[in-house]
Parts: sequence; structure tokens; C-alpha cells
Amino acid sequence: MSLAIHRAQSLPLEHYRLAREVIQAEAQALSRLAERLPASFSEAVDLLCQCQGSVIVTGIGKAGWIGQKVTATMASTGTRSHYLHPSEAMHGDLGRIGPRDIVLVFSNSGETGEVLQLLPTFQKTDIPLIAVVGSEQSSLAKAATVALCYGKIPEACPLGLAPSTTTAVMLAIGDALSLVASREKGFRPIDFAGYHPGGSLGKKLSRVNEIMRPLKECRVGYETDTVRETFVNLQDSGRRSGAVLLLKHGGELAGIFTDSDLARLLERGDDHLLDEPIGSVMTGLPKTIAAGSQTTVAVEILACHNISELPVVDAQGCPLGIIDITDVLSLLPRK
Repeated sequence: MSLAIHRAQSLPLEHYRLAREVIQAEAQALSRLAERLPASFSEAVDLLCQCQGSVIVTGIGKAGWIGQKVTATMASTGTRSHYLHPSEAMHGDLGRIGPRDIVLVFSNSGETGEVLQLLPTFQKTDIPLIAVVGSEQSSLAKAATVALCYGKIPEACPLGLAPSTTTAVMLAIGDALSLVASREKGFRPIDFAGYHPGGSLGKKLSRVNEIMRPLKECRVGYETDTVRETFVNLQDSGRRSGAVLLLKHGGELAGIFTDSDLARLLERGDDHLLDEPIGSVMTGLPKTIAAGSQTTVAVEILACHNISELPVVDAQGCPLGIIDITDVLSLLPRK
């Protein structure tokens, strides 16, 4: 076997070995951080919770990207926050900072020029400053109201140069600040839903009223009408559901009759029932869900009872709309 072939075959093993070393180095640094969290951490959380304005997050290079991620985490968990690029700050963006804001700075060395040039402005306006920094002897740490110093950490980079372990530690501290502050503020799942209305996450945290097909878009009839009259009188309902909501004359829900029920009736040759009251062939007392319930409860009912439509009713039992299974397919448990 030639040397070139042997080297080509050994490369994948070398890749895995180096990858494990990088991940292990970062994991060990995070483990040490968890055991030796800076003593000033609680003080930093208090500042975040007391902030009446916004948390202005800044940093440059890789630390800046960590800062942008932490900004997004704070914003989505109840702490109003904005990212400020240090260079842009010196060209007008300092006007984004208000007297009720606080500043959160990420810098491993604590001596980055673009960051340090902002300090006189912060000090002049007496804005509280939280620094996530490696060295407690750095200029940034000494200028901070609260300094979260994690110490000297070797990078996982094979050259020992590229920010890797240090950025993992910065991110962990930023996440910890965000989530502990969120817990202290009493941030609830319903609040989280308000900030995440899009996608499957938004649906999962929403209320049934937000995603149901409202009554005006549903097919509706009365239990005393015949099957034929019910279907002849149905109006175009927009997003067509496979069920007709059948009402009592007082407006309460009496039952539902689905397209599948109609197909079975015809398949059995029971055509004569088309001219009987639909109430005699409908599903009476169907499964329903109360208005204001979480969408996840509706999904559980649909899945557990193997049904495709779920009426949403008010306290008097009057239908307000319907949840169709096609509206929540992405939330159904996979079998």
C-alpha cells in the first residue's frame, strides 16, 4: 500500500479525533464554568431585572456575533434588547442608547480598542455596564459596574488562536443571564407565544381561538333540517372543513355531520335518509374544546380520539369555530 493511499484512508479517523478534542475542550471549559460561576453573576441578573429601558449588547469580531445571539435570546424571553456595533456607535449609533438602558459587553481580552473607545461615553452618562470578559485585570473589567470574569481559557483551535472555547463560554454566560433574568421576571409560556407567533412553535403555544376557522367560515346547519336541505343550503365557507356544525335553534351545538358520514350513508344505499332530519344521523354530543384552551390540548384530543374536526365552543356550548386536523398537522405526534 502506497503512503498516499494509507494517508487518504487514515484522514477520516484523524478528522474524528480532532473533532472530539475540540468538543471535549469546550465541554470541559463549560463544566468548569458551571462549577466556578463568577460571584458577581447574581448582581448582573439584578441589573437586568431592574432595567427600565433596553439592554444594549455590544462586542466586536467573534465576541460581537455572540453578542448578537444573546441579544436575540433576551428579546425572545422578556428582556428588551438591541445590538450595537462598536464601530457604528462611534459614527452616530450612540444615539440609540437612552438614560434608562444598561450595556452588556462581550470581550475576551477586555482590551479591544473599538470597545474601549465607548467607555468614556458610558461613564459620562452613568449607564450601568456589565462586562463578560476573560481577565479581571483588563481595562474593560475595571471600568464595568459588574464584571463577569471567566479567566484565561486555552482555545480549542489546533493553533490556539481562533476564538472557540472562549466564545462557547461567552455564549453560555449570555444564555444563563438571559434565562435566569427571564425566570426572575416571571416570563410565562403565554408570553413566549406572543413573541413567537410564526411556524409550528407559534402554533404549539397559541390558543385555539387564534388558529380555529371562525364560525363565519364554517359550514353550519340546523339539526331539524333534512340531510338534503342541509347540503343544498350550505354556503361557500372559504377554507372548507370536512364537517357541518349542526345547531339547536337556541344556537347551541347539537352535533356534527361529516363528508365521510354522507359517503357512508350513500354507500349503504340509505338514500331515503337524505329526506330525514339530519339530527337522526349526525354525531350527537361530539368532542369539543373550550374557547381559550391551548392548541396543544386540541391536538391531543384529535390524536387520541382519531378525529379530524374539533368544534370550539363558548361557556354556553355555542360553537365559535372549528379546528380542522389539516390546520395542525405539523403538531401531531408521529406514530
